[in-house]
Amino acid sequence: MKSYRIAEFGQPLRCEDTTVPTPTGSEVLLEVRAAGVCHTDLHVWHGGYDLGGGKFLKMSDRGVNLPHTMGHETVGVVIATGPAAKGVNVGETMLVYPWIGCGECANCGSGNENLCLSAPRYLGIFRTGGYSTHLVVPDVRYLVPIGDLDPAQAAPYACAGLTAYSAIKRLGEIVHDGPIVLIGAGGLGLMALSVLGALGAKGAVVVDLDESKRSAATQAGALLSVDPRDEAVSEKISAAIGGAPRAVIDFVGAPATIKLGTSLLAKGGSCIVVGLVGGEVTLSIPPFPLRAVSLTGSFVGNLTELHELMTLVREGKVKAIPIDRRPLEEVNSALQDLEAGQLVGRAVLVP
Repeated sequence: MKSYRIAEFGQPLRCEDTTVPTPTGSEVLLEVRAAGVCHTDLHVWHGGYDLGGGKFLKMSDRGVNLPHTMGHETVGVVIATGPAAKGVNVGETMLVYPWIGCGECANCGSGNENLCLSAPRYLGIFRTGGYSTHLVVPDVRYLVPIGDLDPAQAAPYACAGLTAYSAIKRLGEIVHDGPIVLIGAGGLGLMALSVLGALGAKGAVVVDLDESKRSAATQAGALLSVDPRDEAVSEKISAAIGGAPRAVIDFVGAPATIKLGTSLLAKGGSCIVVGLVGGEVTLSIPPFPLRAVSLTGSFVGNLTELHELMTLVREGKVKAIPIDRRPLEEVNSALQDLEAGQLVGRAVLVP
């Protein structure tokens, strides 16, 4: 099989030919049909996360060994199963849930493997992922049917879609009481607009620096798409919403966006940070208790949430986002274009 792997952090991925693995136990072998290119892959590719103040969280310190195959948004066709794998048939096309935990800690026991406390086994992050012609999935339970969906359209739901869905669920009934604010109109922001529509929510105002992404957000149904550099950004958002927002979801996660997000909130509001651009930020403490606002993080979502999301998708309630299909061998240019901010929607590799 062919896999594009990190041989050295920050350097172009290398194509390697290896023997197609044989699944054992409850494992399932997929022939990859689509693999999404996510912003998280940029962090893995470059070897870690910027913590600000000269601090850097290294992937090597988190247990990532090279060479490594990325790719955590994967759809594939089942071509073989281990002897203990039950409930799936050869020939079925499946979306892979990649956020696999140790299976033994308290969070895994409660169904939140994405928040594993011990030894996460995330596919494409800590274990071999989908930038390949084949992928081994540890167990049938991590496979989600896509029905007659296009594999390239379905692949991003494993991360971009799930992340947006889980963050929105955290807000509860707020999304039905009035519009919210989404910071960032990349794949995640556009997914969030689609999910809000599927849930019958009140919609959103979208904030992004890039004019083409703001345009995509408008076409996707945003009530307003605004440039954060606009001196009247707060006033324009309040006018579109009918007051200060009760909720902001930050899909960027940079110092400037966190400051903006928390400053926009109405009393009692929540800012959920999803993005991982990085850095550090200084915030005044008194406004948090005085205004009863909250700042919290959200990391992808659990397996149950992915099943819930895919039910909505298969029912046609979630509008498709723009997809830029690339051959697998163009993975390096896809990563470079993503890093340069030149992609609208999601790039998806098609082996």
